[in-house]
Amino acid sequence: MRRLVAVLAAAVALGVGLTACGESDPVAGTTGGETREITHAMGTTKVPAHPQRVVVLDTDKIDTALSLGVTPVGAATAGEAKSWPTYFGADKLASIKEVGVLGEPDLEAINALKPDLILGSKFRQEKFYDELAAIAPTVFTEKVGITWKENFLLDGKALGKEQEAKDLLASYETRAKDFGAKLGDAASRKISIVRFLPGNIRVYGPDSFSGIVLGDTGLGRPERQMLANKEDKRFDLVSPERVNEVDGDVIFVTAYGEKAAAEQATVTAGSLWKNLSAVKANKAYVVSDEVWMTGIGVGAANKILDDLQKYLTA
Repeated sequence: MRRLVAVLAAAVALGVGLTACGESDPVAGTTGGETREITHAMGTTKVPAHPQRVVVLDTDKIDTALSLGVTPVGAATAGEAKSWPTYFGADKLASIKEVGVLGEPDLEAINALKPDLILGSKFRQEKFYDELAAIAPTVFTEKVGITWKENFLLDGKALGKEQEAKDLLASYETRAKDFGAKLGDAASRKISIVRFLPGNIRVYGPDSFSGIVLGDTGLGRPERQMLANKEDKRFDLVSPERVNEVDGDVIFVTAYGEKAAAEQATVTAGSLWKNLSAVKANKAYVVSDEVWMTGIGVGAANKILDDLQKYLTA
């Protein structure tokens, strides 16, 4: 990581006050144009009414920006994924510059892009907030996953696309509800979500991004994945020796990166996996990790609905 000592020194020289939890008055991006005040996880920040050079530091924010017709000038990548959401198409990603990874943004690269708005997450980048705010107006959402809809609306407001964001979210929710209604027996179908990561296997609960999407359709979940006895209902771990716990009427499977995909291949070649009822019924489907897990936005949510339409109505 390269910290912007020069930028911070310049901020001090200009008498700019940087506060992690109060009103932000950044060095760049708010002079010479109309601004709006946005209240967010780190305080209140004045942002341009119509930002033109946006840097995004989490996967949900690149989904949000592209869904709302804004192509970021820079974006952080998601570790093992090593890319941005390809479901938007290569043409929309070609001009975006890489600015580090989610947990460690490259501040020099961000500064070089001369952004007028930075969108990030307190959950991932809180310790970088002051330095980011010294570069440009910076808006942080509080959490990831469970609050994806609230995050989408806040980021949409920061981008000057508040009504468009509300309309897109409402359209998605209507589509999800209508899809479930057309199934007729949505709640009786127990849908399992399994993710392979390097070194562990997760099942995803009702408070995860993909779990929320399934909930919006009214589809049921296996009892094991409701995580009723867990405070954190996003996900839980399952060992390869207990892979029988991931069964359901239908299983959707993802892998985060190449190492996880290799581990997935090993587990799914074993007898425990092959004996799952969904596998025996040919109802275990490999789907995109960047859609089901790291997209965390309206674009990805609609892609999940595409998958549900494809596999549950065939």
